[in-house]
Amino acid sequence: MGPVLPKVFVITGPSGVGKGTLIRALRERVPELELSVSATTRQPRSGERDGVAYHFLDPAEFDRRAQAGEFVEHARYAGNRYGTLRSELERRLAAGVPVVLEIELQGARQIRTSMPEAVEVFIAPPSFAELEARLAGRGTDAPEQIARRLETARRELAAQSEFQHVVVNGELDAAIADLVGIVRAELGDPDGDGSAIGKLSQ
Repeated sequence: MGPVLPKVFVITGPSGVGKGTLIRALRERVPELELSVSATTRQPRSGERDGVAYHFLDPAEFDRRAQAGEFVEHARYAGNRYGTLRSELERRLAAGVPVVLEIELQGARQIRTSMPEAVEVFIAPPSFAELEARLAGRGTDAPEQIARRLETARRELAAQSEFQHVVVNGELDAAIADLVGIVRAELGDPDGDGSAIGKLSQ
């Protein structure tokens, strides 16, 4: 019997660092990975669909679910609440499907406590100035929200040494290759030939 294959990948890093872009590219290259859809109290951005981008919940519903223990992790970030629903994870893990979570630092620390077998990857910007430029260029947040996200980002960047893996998202193709390499190695399929996929459900 081979080693137990890790099935939960936690991707974290400051707002604006490109986590979503990297995860989309990762899932194109490692199609057996499924994305756990987070819940949030923030308003949908243009083009975001409920249940696809996020499970959009009003604050009262979020509180009710949190008090009922329905979240594996939940935290407040930039004035809104975010969390990973236990049902999202359990359904996939029961089927032997590897899962990727895109969560912020507080949530990643909670997962580290509750699921120490999870593989953690911190996405870092090439520089703080570059992160600032990306957030401003995104055009989705008001100036005061950007300032709040940057203040949070300074604290988050100081925590990257806590993580098993750090990927610097400077040159996109190189960052994608680094992330795919980490995931493939952890799945026991470093060559990407699918030889490990059948083992996941055994």
